[in-house]
Amino acid sequence: MAGGTYQAELSRAGAGATGVWGQALFFVRSYPLGAIGAVIMAIFVLAAIFADVITAQSPLTTSARNSLAAPGGTFWMGADFMGRDVYARIVYGARISLAVGIGSTTLGCLIGVSVGLASGYLGGWFDLIVQRVMDIMQALPLLVLALVFAAALGPSLPNTIISIAIPLVPSVARVIRSNTLALRELAFVEAAQAIGMSEWRLAIRHILPNTVAPLIVLATAQLGSTILTEASLSFLGLGVPEPFPSWGRMLSESAAEYMRSAPWLVIFPGVAISLAVFGTNLLGDALRDILDPRQRG
Repeated sequence: MAGGTYQAELSRAGAGATGVWGQALFFVRSYPLGAIGAVIMAIFVLAAIFADVITAQSPLTTSARNSLAAPGGTFWMGADFMGRDVYARIVYGARISLAVGIGSTTLGCLIGVSVGLASGYLGGWFDLIVQRVMDIMQALPLLVLALVFAAALGPSLPNTIISIAIPLVPSVARVIRSNTLALRELAFVEAAQAIGMSEWRLAIRHILPNTVAPLIVLATAQLGSTILTEASLSFLGLGVPEPFPSWGRMLSESAAEYMRSAPWLVIFPGVAISLAVFGTNLLGDALRDILDPRQRG
């Protein structure tokens, strides 16, 4: 329904083009902030993919002669206390941030969708037990729960993804459960049950696809929080370990000691984190307006 409404608005707006380009032009005109967020995220994605091409220096190469070199010349964004190129580390750090953000969001959504769909459709004692577990998990903030799992699992890229994904499960499960509770009372569900369709086939083939729109909005909004959480874990030494370049670890290594003498070591990683979170939030707000007709004026 939401997609049809969006197509109808696209036709009424007279975007002047059809297909992908028409929708892209309508998106830019109607949701300029969302378009800005999409551009920001596209830049980070392209930087992560083509990091080998757009950087001349290695993010791991050290040089005592270039220690704390100021921005300019060979080092566009300066060098850190070990002589490593800050620009190269930020570009390669985009890979880590996007890998953790997308990986943890995807894993958390997969688990949350499974739990929420089963809880909402089966109901009864199963729903009661699952929701109490979700209440316990939601009682703790995302960062605190991620810290607990990160400390238990240890610092590594897969463990960081798992540590951030698990705290995302309750919010996804609750959204899917609420939509499932509403959908299972509709006429098409009764019709499918009347013709003898199995319960699990009905849940997966008919109810689950109708929860995609709110799930996309939620996943996009959570992507920004996962990037920020990864930076926080790395700042505390519980995220992605060396030698992988991480924005949060770059801040933790420089914030206290070099804030005054070499402020570029703090400014550039901080700007990268802020832009990534800002871009995902803008894009998520635009997707919410597109996919939920109640949000549009």
